[in-house]
Amino acid sequence: MKSLFFDEIVSCSICPRLREYTKNKEKPLRYKDWEYWNKPVPGIGDENAKILIVGLAPAFNGGNRTGRVFTGDESGKWVIKGLHTLDLSNKEEGVSRDDGLEIKEVYLTNAVKCVPPENKPTKEEINNCSSFLKMEIKSLKKVKVIVALGKIAFDSVLSIYGIKAKFNHGAIVNLPDNRVLIGSYHPSAQNTKTGRLKWESWIKILKLALDLAS
Repeated sequence: MKSLFFDEIVSCSICPRLREYTKNKEKPLRYKDWEYWNKPVPGIGDENAKILIVGLAPAFNGGNRTGRVFTGDESGKWVIKGLHTLDLSNKEEGVSRDDGLEIKEVYLTNAVKCVPPENKPTKEEINNCSSFLKMEIKSLKKVKVIVALGKIAFDSVLSIYGIKAKFNHGAIVNLPDNRVLIGSYHPSAQNTKTGRLKWESWIKILKLALDLAS
């Protein structure tokens, strides 16, 4: 799998609050022997992807630990298992950067590349990172569908296109470049364990994206 703009993203230090947070936050005991990535986390996937999935940001003990988006946390379990269900991934779960995970027809990234305290990036931090998301969207020339997980990701994509729309689960927005934006609740533990996002509803979103991209 390929990571677009790897060097540019990993070397970014424009948001001091986010960089300091990863350095100073204490690791849980279950990961005490794990060498955390603690840097901006680039996206991964198929450079000829038809579908782009945009999340909020890496989780502290997820992508910030492993160095790969949607790896090692509850959100990642749902995303990768969902792709595997549709034969878009060779594994049901991603656990580390060297686990042999392969994704086809899909590219995964986040609106914000560093883990924010309490999963709440500031508007300035979101804006700072939007240049990377814009570069990814522009570079992925075969993408036909963008799936935005949560309102921040949804609004970040809309901002890049200079348009506005209301976020809700299942929202569909036709973008100026003939791509389609789909809104989805983020498959975070906060949403999945409370039943706000059910597995059937999540798979329905992914199937819709695949149908529209085909």
